[in-house]
Amino acid sequence: MPRSVSPPAPADSLRPSTENAGPVRAVLLMAGSCLPVLGAVLLAPVLPKMQEHFADVPGAKTLVPVVLTVPALALALLAPFAGVIVDRLGRVRLLVWATVLYALLGTAPLWLDSLGAIVISRVLVGIVEAAIMTCCTTLIGDYYNGRTRERYLALQTMCASISATAFFVVGGALGSAGWRAPFWIYAVGLLLAPAMALTLSKSRPADAAETEEPAGEKRPFPVRLLAGICALTVFGAMVFYTVPVEMSYLLDDLGVKSTGVIGLATAVASAATVVGSLTFTRLSGGPAGRLPLVFALCAAGFVVIALANSPVIVIVGAVLNCLGTGMLLPSLLTIAMSRLSYADRGRGTGLWTAAFFAGEFICPLVVIGLESATGSVAHAVGLLGLASALVAGGLLVGRRR
Repeated sequence: MPRSVSPPAPADSLRPSTENAGPVRAVLLMAGSCLPVLGAVLLAPVLPKMQEHFADVPGAKTLVPVVLTVPALALALLAPFAGVIVDRLGRVRLLVWATVLYALLGTAPLWLDSLGAIVISRVLVGIVEAAIMTCCTTLIGDYYNGRTRERYLALQTMCASISATAFFVVGGALGSAGWRAPFWIYAVGLLLAPAMALTLSKSRPADAAETEEPAGEKRPFPVRLLAGICALTVFGAMVFYTVPVEMSYLLDDLGVKSTGVIGLATAVASAATVVGSLTFTRLSGGPAGRLPLVFALCAAGFVVIALANSPVIVIVGAVLNCLGTGMLLPSLLTIAMSRLSYADRGRGTGLWTAAFFAGEFICPLVVIGLESATGSVAHAVGLLGLASALVAGGLLVGRRR
């Protein structure tokens, strides 16, 4: 049986050197991972103003919310293709150029007057976000391994959770100057791109480059190794986003109308996600061993929410659930990374990213469908809790076998 080896890589895409370590590199990778989160929350506070500005445009009631959500859909659809490009062109080169384009396309609505053109620019933002997210996660897999990799993947989740809360506040503050003002934040890409080029571009010396693949041999991508974890990630993403998306509706159904109280409750749940991410690296048993427990904790939170008869109980359930989701995302990603070789890591990360953002996109649609069937958001969340418990049980039985 012929020895499996990796194909030749472009000069700038050789395996990153372990000597190029340090806090600056970690900060840049975490900052890059937060960029796709920015668009999902930064513009939420200014959507009413934007709706008012384009009130005379046919279909504005539908198109304005799409400005917020379409990058996530584009990211989910295109992340696998970004993964292929990552493996062929090189992680760092693609990351730098994608970050520059992120800044240019992200700020485009500052100059565009057509709502249709703004929507198109947002689709393009989603495309470069797919490249950025795939590159950053792939580079984390390249630079680190073992427990260190687990810690950085958990840190990635934690930074995304913290940045989501911060971007929401920043977007609201900038929104007081007009609906276009928050788009200036996208220009941060012009600051990050040069720093990434200087800090991340060092490669392993030429004599440490991977052996070239013999002529005529093609190394197939291990689809079957990732199929199961990607399918589980779609469901895991739904579990991850249910509380942030539905919290306001759950509290509203219990008579809480104050946006301040709702915001505080969401912030408390977000803090629990951060705590869960920190806890992830301190648990024993490995990511696969922890996964049944993590899904069981998420399920318990959902059940508490479904049975709650007061806002306080809803918040308690949300905290339980978010403690679990803080451990869920790095667990799923670490398992996926552990199944990939260096040559496959870009494509594999792209597939995993697509699965995660596909789950994010369909999450509210699934909840709406369950709400229609059961009569309330709380009951819909309860059904998700039951599904999470069944997944936890199935994983536990499968692991014992």
